[in-house]
Amino acid sequence: MSKSGFWFIAVGSAAALTHMLVFALTHSHVWPEVANAIGFTVAFFVSFSGHRWLSFSDAGTSVTQSFSRFLMTALAGFATNEIVFVLLLRELGWPSFVALFAALVFAAGQTFLLSRYWAFRR
Repeated sequence: MSKSGFWFIAVGSAAALTHMLVFALTHSHVWPEVANAIGFTVAFFVSFSGHRWLSFSDAGTSVTQSFSRFLMTALAGFATNEIVFVLLLRELGWPSFVALFAALVFAAGQTFLLSRYWAFRR
């Protein structure tokens, strides 16, 4: 596995764990969809920082340009995440943590491709 791939998985895992922890802390106080959005918001900063300085440390873009592009990439990933999450939770009746985990995994591939070939283009 390449160095970039290793760090992408490590950073993505840290961000996903952050997302799930924030979800766990908030889901009993708000709708699950809102808890998912709060978790995404906190995890976004973990994800950007790690990907910028570890996964794609050789990025050919400025921090500002990478941040703007990664924000769009992350929002696209969150849209996918939220759609999958709601379908699994509301339509199929999956438990919220299982639905969240599946949604995070589903969106990870999309996020990697957009990050690698656009947000942190080399």
